Amino acid sequence: MGQDVIEETELKNANGHTNGKPLNGKPRGPVEAESDQTDENIFIFIPNLIGYFRIVLCLASLYFMPLHPRRCSFLYSISCLLDALDGIAARKYEQSTRFGAVLDMVTDRCTTTCLLVFLATAKPAYSMIFQGLISLDLASHYMHMYATLVMGGQTQSHKNVDAKRSYIMNLYYTNKMVLFFTCALNELFFIALYLLCFSSPIITPALNAGAMELARANKMDSTIPWILTIASAPVMLFKQWVNIIQLVKASKWLAEGDRMDRKKLGLPRRRGIAGRGQKEL
Repeated sequence: MGQDVIEETELKNANGHTNGKPLNGKPRGPVEAESDQTDENIFIFIPNLIGYFRIVLCLASLYFMPLHPRRCSFLYSISCLLDALDGIAARKYEQSTRFGAVLDMVTDRCTTTCLLVFLATAKPAYSMIFQGLISLDLASHYMHMYATLVMGGQTQSHKNVDAKRSYIMNLYYTNKMVLFFTCALNELFFIALYLLCFSSPIITPALNAGAMELARANKMDSTIPWILTIASAPVMLFKQWVNIIQLVKASKWLAEGDRMDRKKLGLPRRRGIAGRGQKEL
């Protein structure tokens, strides 16, 4: 979800030349004069301000996370829902930027990681699963972003995935409804697991006696969390499958680039040629 980088569009002036003015962080053409450059402050664009507010909400949810499940879940959910709003604002006000896209992705990764870290400590028997999910999420998105930057160029958005390369990823990134509901239900699954931590008789033993009493006072009925967990589980599994595909496809794309680079360098060298070179030395 979140901000995309708008596709490049060239505009021409009366003389038929490109004006070189930037659109959403992407140059339309060569800059003809210094006066054509803008001094926009990208950091105060409306979508980016929404992104900063998401970070504040996430920090607030972390403060309440150990003992106040209702407040934490409310703040965390609002932070996740704003992920869709910043994308809408970016398109409406033509303020899609590369910085905004990266800020959006980094915020998503950090918020999910923080929640999974809590689940790993609250449910130590399943900590390895949560650690694996964190690793898969971070690795797949980093590899995909890096591969897009290196192989696709600086002007290509990480959401511009060719259907020939991966139909699933193309559907995931280009269909906004699929992207929204997948991300929303994926987060809902982990929020429901978090709520279940406060409906079980066992509460994190690291808390002191006073905190334990407060945690018991905030215990919840497990019916709704269980329903949400079961209902969102298939989508969560689909999201992990997309992450695996994303990691594999990005690795293959980088390997293609490595093969092309090695071919340009004449590698691998033939053994006969390499042997003659060693004898001459």
